[in-house]
Amino acid sequence: MTRLIQLLSVQAGLPQTLIDTNFNGGEPTEWTTAFKKEPVCGAVWIARDSVSGDRQASTMTHGGPDKAVCAYPFEHYSYWKERLNLGELTHGAFGENFTLRGQLEEECCIGDIVGFGDIALQVSQPRPPCWRLARRWQKKDFAVLMEENARTGWYFRVIEEGYVEAGTPMCLLDRPHPQWTVAIAHRLVYQPRPNVDQIEELASCNALSVSWRETLLKRLTGNKRS
Repeated sequence: MTRLIQLLSVQAGLPQTLIDTNFNGGEPTEWTTAFKKEPVCGAVWIARDSVSGDRQASTMTHGGPDKAVCAYPFEHYSYWKERLNLGELTHGAFGENFTLRGQLEEECCIGDIVGFGDIALQVSQPRPPCWRLARRWQKKDFAVLMEENARTGWYFRVIEEGYVEAGTPMCLLDRPHPQWTVAIAHRLVYQPRPNVDQIEELASCNALSVSWRETLLKRLTGNKRS
């Protein structure tokens, strides 16, 4: 029986300036982030490069057509809540646009085309955890822990624009690269001794985002020199 994969909620958020007092030695500091996203009620327009009402504070490394929608598995919530003592978590707690239930990084593949009602999305790359995750939750090792255990989530590019709302089931429309799970793509960037042949092969996959392919090629160059 095929497991039901469901869109539990859709989140969006605009950049805002926050002040924290205990992340950098107790000195009050300002920082700007769009990490704090809130669930949106009703139908939400999904455009080619973003979710309606959603923006990024740093467009150099976030957003754009290859990273239009960030998805995160709800199954990881309980792990992080217990591991880092995060307290109660609401959907969007990890900066994701889509909170999904029923699929993990080992179960979706680069290039998967999926449908949520009228829209069609394609898995483009794993989500690389950044320092904003650690700062949002005031846990300095959070991003490193996420890298180590690969509970990262992933990004979608938008194939067909349209409206979507919470509660919509996901259907798999096409899987052109079943050998390249999101988990494998993550490991090839972050594991200490990656498989060079796999890096070279995945870097040639045209469904993979440009930025992830560039990162793989840098790893490939570094491993050939070492």
